[in-house]
Amino acid sequence: MVSPPKADKQLDWYNRYARHIALEEVGESGQKALNRASVLIVGTGGLGSPAAFYLTAAGVGTLGLVDYDNVSLNNLQRQLLHGTSDVGKPKVHSALETLNEINPEVNIHTCQEKVTPESIWDLVSGYDLVVDASDNFATRFLINDVCVQAGRPLVFGAVLQFSGQITTFTQEDDCGCYRCLFPEAPAPQYVPTCEQAGIFGAIPGIIGTLQAAEALKLILGRSGHEVGSTLKNRLLLYDGKESSFRTVKLSKNPGCPVCADPAFDFRRVNYSDTCALEGSPTTPLESLSKTDPSLAAEAAKP
Repeated sequence: MVSPPKADKQLDWYNRYARHIALEEVGESGQKALNRASVLIVGTGGLGSPAAFYLTAAGVGTLGLVDYDNVSLNNLQRQLLHGTSDVGKPKVHSALETLNEINPEVNIHTCQEKVTPESIWDLVSGYDLVVDASDNFATRFLINDVCVQAGRPLVFGAVLQFSGQITTFTQEDDCGCYRCLFPEAPAPQYVPTCEQAGIFGAIPGIIGTLQAAEALKLILGRSGHEVGSTLKNRLLLYDGKESSFRTVKLSKNPGCPVCADPAFDFRRVNYSDTCALEGSPTTPLESLSKTDPSLAAEAAKP
């Protein structure tokens, strides 16, 4: 937690966060709320890099970084926490070095392992909210299901080629979850991999930065600071070719086997089997994934 007890430390605190404090919607109390908050980021690649960068710069008190992968040369076109000298290093270690330079006051915890049903509960339950910057359906479904069960807000983002998307699941009664959007993974023909389809380097930066903004707004909103609306019940789509944004309205699926079932337990789900749940109802948004390729981007590697 950022807590400047002495005069010189307090002056540094005001100087570092002066532009936040100057905002009527944030002020000193809002900045202190950010300093007390904790955010878990799953993935430190294309989406996780800008998200972690801006959350660290904003002074979020505690940041958790989870990624089992090492830095490779083809990451550097879009994953800005890592540099050429970091190739071969664990991504979480490279990210930690960069983020400590940006803001050494932030407590950063790293976890270099795959997210599994056995490990995820302790990870998620230890933070105020979660940013999903992962790169596969099994992990996305697992993160969603545990966030629902733990009552943790989830900021979801995905990118592919020139497109990106983002939404926020608040875990409130009137808000759906990722399973309402996709009860199960789209068929493979609708979801090319990043290696197959490619990705325009700046797109993850745009979406990851928006994920950071959503996380900051969630923290401030929950501490009584009015900073506008989040993307609750809205999916924001970005088209990099047209330089345009559009939103798709989301609705909670009353038959969702996760967020609409108080008895749901993620420990009973086989996440290696494309995460389908028996009896998952078809929703209008499921069919959208087949008619709008941008809605099938979540399996793309950031």
